[in-house]
Amino acid sequence: MTRVPQPATNGGVALDLAAVVEELCGNASPMTHRWLEDRQLDPLPSRDVVVRISELLRIVLFPGYFGSSELRAETVRYHVGHTLDDIQRTLAVQIQRSLAFAESDAAAQTSEHEARARSITTAFVGALPCIQELLATDVRAAFEGDPAARSPDETIFCYPGVLAVTHYRVAHELHRLGVPLLPRMITEHAHSVTGIDIHPGATIGAGFFIDHGTGVVIGETSVIGNGVRIYQGVTLGARSFPLDATGSPVKGIPRHPIIEDGVVIYSGATVLGRVTIGSGSVIGGNVWLTVSVPAGSRITSAPPRQDVFASGGGI
Repeated sequence: MTRVPQPATNGGVALDLAAVVEELCGNASPMTHRWLEDRQLDPLPSRDVVVRISELLRIVLFPGYFGSSELRAETVRYHVGHTLDDIQRTLAVQIQRSLAFAESDAAAQTSEHEARARSITTAFVGALPCIQELLATDVRAAFEGDPAARSPDETIFCYPGVLAVTHYRVAHELHRLGVPLLPRMITEHAHSVTGIDIHPGATIGAGFFIDHGTGVVIGETSVIGNGVRIYQGVTLGARSFPLDATGSPVKGIPRHPIIEDGVVIYSGATVLGRVTIGSGSVIGGNVWLTVSVPAGSRITSAPPRQDVFASGGGI
């Protein structure tokens, strides 16, 4: 049974800090048991370091836009190269810690995690130019999709959707390379900053634009095609999920929508389940959709109804 905190009644007697520490950190603690005993004191990934890596990655993916504002054309390459070296060393450590944390085999050696972390880091850094190419299509989509944008640069500096998609594309690559935990930490950092929640497991094509963005939720198994645009408050979620014999949710099964190329989903719309929104469709604001629709569909909610309520009309 969960204990309810009680007001102090010891009449000013010094608090037994050692007893509190033991309760917080000891084997009986519900929060530390897993990593104290199961993980044999392997260091955990650092959220602060992961956030720092995320920001450093924006420096190398958008050279000159972030980091030092004193850069010139002749110095930007040195700045990016130095930052990339920092990322490579720091990221390898965090990947190694994530691998160790997720390891179920108690006999697994630290050296195995270290070698695998180095291999993954090399593959990830080698993929950064491809990620940059995808982000260029996202920036172009943001500029062309919003009449308020005066330049592509404005979308890079200011648009929460571009920030969230940047973090997602980085996290998705790490997810694809088999890194546990770290990708979710990266996208949840973006979520905390922008209000846009994209699971790193989602698959998103080129030229993706989230306008305004706050409240957007994109689930783990969502598949989004090229040239898709969505607005604030859109949910691409699951209807329900099956349970296994122990009553726990079955993990990893496809349960989120497939959004084909060129779809536009307006604000507040909710699309649930493994349904397919055909290419070129437009889903209106506040629509609740749990069935597939063919290509070229136009789905809207019922028009507002005007009634007259005399003397309150019983409301």
